[in-house]
Amino acid sequence: MSKKILVWFRNDLRLHDNEMLVEAIAKSDAILPVYILDTRQFAETRFGTLKTGNIRAQFLLESVTGLRQSLKQIGGNLLIAIGNPEDLIPQYVQEYDITEVYHHREVAKEETHISSLVENALWKLRVNLKHFIGHTLYNKEDLPFPIKDIPDAFNQFKKKIERDSIIKPCFLAPDRVNVAEVIDWGNIPALADLGLQIQQKDQRSDFEYQGGEAEGLLHLHLVILAMQQAATAKNLVLASKLSAWLAMGCLSPRKVYWEIKKMEGVPNAKAMFNHVLLGLLWRDYFRFMFKKYGDTFFNPDGFGSQGLVDVDNEQENLSKWKNGQTGFAVVDAVMTELNQTGYISNIARQTAALYLINNLEVSWVLGAAYFEEKLIDYNPASNWGNWANVAGVGNDQKTKSVFDLDKNIKNLDPKGNYATTWAS
Repeated sequence: MSKKILVWFRNDLRLHDNEMLVEAIAKSDAILPVYILDTRQFAETRFGTLKTGNIRAQFLLESVTGLRQSLKQIGGNLLIAIGNPEDLIPQYVQEYDITEVYHHREVAKEETHISSLVENALWKLRVNLKHFIGHTLYNKEDLPFPIKDIPDAFNQFKKKIERDSIIKPCFLAPDRVNVAEVIDWGNIPALADLGLQIQQKDQRSDFEYQGGEAEGLLHLHLVILAMQQAATAKNLVLASKLSAWLAMGCLSPRKVYWEIKKMEGVPNAKAMFNHVLLGLLWRDYFRFMFKKYGDTFFNPDGFGSQGLVDVDNEQENLSKWKNGQTGFAVVDAVMTELNQTGYISNIARQTAALYLINNLEVSWVLGAAYFEEKLIDYNPASNWGNWANVAGVGNDQKTKSVFDLDKNIKNLDPKGNYATTWAS
């Protein structure tokens, strides 16, 4: 009897540095690659927002298309369906005589709950769901401390992890794959099938995201070229804008690290290298914090107590903030750019959050939920972890006083050009 492994893709839409895929190919006669568009990911949340807005949904569909194309190039394909994984995966297991299911482990509560539902359904069929880790720069088992002892302060985490841990090399992308015989591999839906509309490009944006592994690798190459050019610009630090491909798993953080590291010795490129590395470490930090503390990050009081909330005017103030109509020019510009493009810089995110929480006295969780809908590079740990920090209810309570709205505005828009460009 041949061994067939179902490879359940989620936020890992790539062939390179994908241990799950490499092991599945090595340990089976054929694999069944599957991607399921979970209808819950496009539903309305309890905050009145969408789980996934149209900009990120378009990027997702492009990324799934890219994965299918990559698999076809090495002799495979990708089974695509819409529905609940806990219903569909057991069906595929029975239909295609699957002996084991592989997937990447997540850390936030909704994603881990879905994994549990699938695992329970497979258990009834006496089929194992094997978990892999592939979303972080550092593997959990390589940390110099158990999860429960990870330092809460980012600087301590960074210092210890860089001193005592190693970053492993990438797994090579497979060049050949055998897949199960499938009559209908399914179609990739249009945005309209998900109840969403295409976002028209805003001409004020100087950057356009295209989903998929190939596009992510191309953009990484362009970032490296920018680092080479920095040799004549003296420590030029540019926004890498790799985060959307990292969030969707089109790029591996280790791939980014090792490719960028090749440029470490280029004169004046070190600042760019450190900038990218710092972003990767923050991603790791929040994922490990979610692993350590779980659901606490979704609690309005978090690890402390949230500040004043103007209950009577909260919804009105929230609406003005969402629509870029607060009357505060820089904040309105930030929200307009977010709504039109799905991406804003980290300092812009902090600025919008500080204004919502401290000036409009709106609960930070409503802002975090709105960013969840709108951000093209959304991932639960980074989004909710950062919002909790800005709100002063993060796990490192010593950071409560580090955020300053006026300082942020001076750094974000020192000459007022940004507010003028993105005036709604």
